[in-house]
Amino acid sequence: MSTATEWYKRFAQRHENIQHSLAGAGAGVVSSVVTCPLDVVKTRLQNQGKAEAGVILYRGTFGTLSRIWKEEGIRGLYRGLTPTVVGYIPTWAIYFTAYDYCKARYGRNMDADKAWLVHIASAMSAGATSSCMTNPLWLIKTRLMTQNERTAYRYKSTLDAFISIGRREGIRGYYKGLGSSLLGVTHVAVQFPLYEKLKTYLHVDAGSPGSLAILLASSLSKMSASMATYPHEVIRTRLQNQSVKPFKYKGIFHAIKVIMAEESIRGFYKGLPTNLLRTVPSSAMTILTYEMLVRELNALKDR
Repeated sequence: MSTATEWYKRFAQRHENIQHSLAGAGAGVVSSVVTCPLDVVKTRLQNQGKAEAGVILYRGTFGTLSRIWKEEGIRGLYRGLTPTVVGYIPTWAIYFTAYDYCKARYGRNMDADKAWLVHIASAMSAGATSSCMTNPLWLIKTRLMTQNERTAYRYKSTLDAFISIGRREGIRGYYKGLGSSLLGVTHVAVQFPLYEKLKTYLHVDAGSPGSLAILLASSLSKMSASMATYPHEVIRTRLQNQSVKPFKYKGIFHAIKVIMAEESIRGFYKGLPTNLLRTVPSSAMTILTYEMLVRELNALKDR
């Protein structure tokens, strides 16, 4: 047995959740790289509000992809990739570690027939924890993806964005949109309990997961959760992109009022088809990679 293998085995025995942290981080990075162009498209569609004179709006998933390619080239389709990758490492690591920890802790004195409550509480706790700890990275990602000649901000890199936001907007600038992100914990409260239930129906054994069953369970759960909670993403994107006062949106409820008045209910679902096209396969890939990595890391630990 190699020295590295022996080290990991000793470390994993002392820290049971390390495998979930490593698996979550690795899965998030893989999916973020593959789906970055669709993430850029979704974010730009979310960010555009009521049509203004002289401003050409983005139209649909493929129309936006084509326009970005023509105007900005391949680099335009991968704007924000660095903070996305950097953000996924701690986000998924924190999320999966917190989720498994909370599931084990909350389930100690819970009856088996109330397992769904454990899954909901664990998902919400993990989602809130990861959102609070990583919001600055997602704010930078959103701004890099949406910046153009009309935005008040023009950042050269992730580091430049981090420094500029701190100087111009202070510490509060890093946490714009956090409130709507916390509302988004309802997303995981739908997704992961449904995922766990679908795994049971599909007879997925955690020790030897079936790839097709996991893909189906994760796709269906992600699609259901995305459609149910999507408006919070539009509100978050609008709030995060405000950098110069006076702000158009003064908070979550004011944003809801303004978007409803100017764009009607459709405004809350801008970019939804793109989001489903991006997140459903991305989530399926992430969760499948996670399950497989957990299995391999468990096998490595037990050698």
